[in-house]
Amino acid sequence: MTNNTLFEPYALGSMTLSNRIVMAPLTRNRAGPGFVPGDITAEYYRQRASAGLIISEATQISQQGQGYQDTPGVYTQAQIDGWRKVTAAVHEEGGHILLQLWHVGRISHVDLQPNGAQPVAPSALRADTKTFVNNAFVDVSQPRALELDELAGIVTDFRQAAANAIKAGFDGVEVHGANGYLLDQFAKDGSNVRTDKYGGSVENRARLMLEVTAAVVEEIGAARTGIRISPVSPANGISCSDPQAQFDYIVDQLDALNIAYIHVVEGATGGPRDVAPFDFGSLRRRFSKTYIANNGYDLELATSHLANDKADLFAFGRPFIANPDLVERLQSGAPLAQMIPATLYGGGAAGYTDYPSFAEASGK
Repeated sequence: MTNNTLFEPYALGSMTLSNRIVMAPLTRNRAGPGFVPGDITAEYYRQRASAGLIISEATQISQQGQGYQDTPGVYTQAQIDGWRKVTAAVHEEGGHILLQLWHVGRISHVDLQPNGAQPVAPSALRADTKTFVNNAFVDVSQPRALELDELAGIVTDFRQAAANAIKAGFDGVEVHGANGYLLDQFAKDGSNVRTDKYGGSVENRARLMLEVTAAVVEEIGAARTGIRISPVSPANGISCSDPQAQFDYIVDQLDALNIAYIHVVEGATGGPRDVAPFDFGSLRRRFSKTYIANNGYDLELATSHLANDKADLFAFGRPFIANPDLVERLQSGAPLAQMIPATLYGGGAAGYTDYPSFAEASGK
């Protein structure tokens, strides 16, 4: 057994985490009718509650915010009640869990939108990517540009979703500002060609992300609010001509809001860490609270970056799918199980709640 400080407690907001390992958000497409998380979802998160912190799968703040089939929401009472079972299960195991709040923007399909409407975006530019709908991966639909007077409603939806998350028993929320979804689309000039106060300059393109975060802080408190950003990830066909200037500014403003953490995808989401030049240390230095590092981390890299003060917490994503006891495996040096790709999206227990712990698999 190692005494690596990754496995020591860490204070985050009003929580004391049992270790510095975070379960990153993982979309699994297993919500039930009405986009309600079911008992199987509660079991899935319960199994992984030894993570210092769980950040839930991305959860749409409205039907308009949905981009993939069978993803959960947090805008109806039934959804809140479903999530309450999840949070209770995690808390019974001594864990902590936040809800990631999501509006996909243009990464959607008319079959998922209210009354078959077009998805919305900062500008009417279709992303060169696919979504998962009707049990298949298909091209996303052509979006329409949001009108200026619609943006306040988006902010209100995020605010209400944050309130609903607290009602459901979550310890806080993470605003999804990454991976080419709506807030990221506004922040980056490859998807935002607006000429009003939400487009053009670094400050204007950051406006919606910052307004949303401020509203969430006002609703539930800064200590229960975090945000995920991905400055250089090309996920979902997103691009930015000067990400350093854009995200240095964004992080300065987030720091002024005194939120609990920033969760930073370093490089391409699920891909190369060196996809584009970027000084992530600049974000670390600019932000005075907790920095959660994400993308391609294993025990060795996380240990090294912690020793060199490059981050406070480390998010692991896909390793948690096949290793519900990932923290214990990392700490003991046990081998990691490999996930089954065919069961990643949709389905039932297979490839979701039936991965055994190391002790179960080895008969110990």
